[in-house]
Amino acid sequence: QVQLVESGGGSVQAGGSLRLSCVVSGRSVTGPIFMGSTMGWYRQAPGKQRELVATIVPHSQTSYADSVQGRFTISRDAATKTAYLQMNSLKFEDSGVYFCNYMKRYWGQGTQVTVSS
Repeated sequence: QVQLVESGGGSVQAGGSLRLSCVVSGRSVTGPIFMGSTMGWYRQAPGKQRELVATIVPHSQTSYADSVQGRFTISRDAATKTAYLQMNSLKFEDSGVYFCNYMKRYWGQGTQVTVSS
């Protein structure tokens, strides 16, 4: 069974930074498999649909939503099987629950990010 656990959310003022982490575990999740799979970060604001924020695919190619391009960075580490989302220059509209996704199949429980203006 695959499990994802996010952490790193919190409250921050506009212009600040947060770093989210997502640890992926499970007997089938080896370092090479982890690095060869697609990881994504999504967010959901109250009353809105969940939206894709950033993805990282095999060979570490990354992509970002236009709204976060240049401010957010997705990365991952094979040794700890952890994906990260570094969020800089945060804006009020970045607030929401952030979820990580593994292999477009498994979800974490989410971590709350609140940005005050």
